[in-house]
Amino acid sequence: MLLFAAAGQAQVGITSVPFLQIEPDSRAAAMGNTGVAIADNASAVFWNPAGLAFQNGNQVSITHSEWLPQFNVDLFYDYLVGKYYIEDLGTFGAHITYLNSGEHQRTSYEDPTGEGLGRFRSYEFAGGISYGYQIDNNWSVGSGVRFIYSKLADGDIEGDEIKPGSSMGFDLAGMYKSDTFLFLERDASWNAGLNISNIGPGISYINSSDSKDIQKSPLPTMFRIGWSFKTDLDREGINTLTIANDYSKVMARKGEGAISSLFTSWGSFNRDIGDGRTATLNTFQQLLVATGVEYWYDELFAVRTGYYYEDPNNGDRQFLTLGAGIRHQFFGVDFSYIYTLGDENHPLANTTRFGLILDF
Repeated sequence: MLLFAAAGQAQVGITSVPFLQIEPDSRAAAMGNTGVAIADNASAVFWNPAGLAFQNGNQVSITHSEWLPQFNVDLFYDYLVGKYYIEDLGTFGAHITYLNSGEHQRTSYEDPTGEGLGRFRSYEFAGGISYGYQIDNNWSVGSGVRFIYSKLADGDIEGDEIKPGSSMGFDLAGMYKSDTFLFLERDASWNAGLNISNIGPGISYINSSDSKDIQKSPLPTMFRIGWSFKTDLDREGINTLTIANDYSKVMARKGEGAISSLFTSWGSFNRDIGDGRTATLNTFQQLLVATGVEYWYDELFAVRTGYYYEDPNNGDRQFLTLGAGIRHQFFGVDFSYIYTLGDENHPLANTTRFGLILDF
C-alpha cells in the first residue's frame, strides 16, 4: 500500500522537510523575507540566533498562516517562539514549528481509487532551543539545535514499510552591530549577519530490511548572509527607517553528507526543470535575494514592504510583500501579504501571515 502527501515550497527540489525554510514571522515576511542582520526579537531563533546575544527581556510570539491558499487543501502553518533572559548568562530562545499538510485519501496499488481504505492526515513538526553569546559590544555568535519529525504517509512500498522521518538540525551563526554614528546629521547604525541553519543528517521515510537500500533526502541546510541599515529621520528619533538585504542559498547535494555539502554545494549543478529538460545553475543563479524596507513611527506603528527573487530555473518565486505592525506597551501585532509577480495562480499568491507578540 502506497500513500502520498506533499507540502509545497519552491526551492531546488532536492531536500526533505522544506517546511523548515518557511519564514516564520510576519515582520520579516513583510520585508521580503529579510532578517539575518536584524534579528532583534524572539524570531532571531530562525533568522540568526547570534542576535539573541544583544537582547534583554522576555518575549513570546506566535505566527499563523493559511499556507498555499491557492491549493485550497487545508494547509496551515503555525510558529511559536519565545526568548528568556537570564542575568549573567544571556538570552535563550526556543521554538515549535508545525505544518499541517491536510487530509489525504489512502490508496493502494490494487485499489488506486482508495475507496473503503479510509483517509489519513500528514504533518511536520520541529522544536528546538537556541542561544547567543556576546563577545564584545559589536560582535556575537550563536547556535541552535532542533528535533525534526515528518509524517507524510503510511503503508508500504514493495514490502518496505513507510514510516515517519526524523532528524536533528544544528545552526551556527554570527552577527556584527556597529556603534551609532551620524548619517546626514541623524543617528544611524548598520548590522551584518550570517547564519547556517539545519546542518544535520538526512531523512528517510522507508523502513527497509536492507539498510543499504535506504535513500535519505538531505535537510534543507540554508546559508544566509545579509546587512541592514537603520537611521533616524528626525533629530528626536520619532521616525526611523530600516533597509535590509539578505542573500541565501540551499547547501545540499543528493548523495552527500551534511558537512561535505557545505563545501561542494557552491558549484554548478544540473536540475530537471520538466518536459525532459535540464538547466545548469551556477552559484549566482542558486542565490535567493531578498530586500526589505521598514518605517516606524514612535515605535508604535510600522509599515513594511519588500521584494523576493529566485531564478526561474531555481524555484521561480518572485513576489512583492506588504505589511504593517502595531506596538503598545507589552503587546504587538504584525501582518504580511504576498503579491506574486508573473503568475497569478502561483501557490504562494495571496498568502497572509498574522503574528502576535507579548513582552513580559
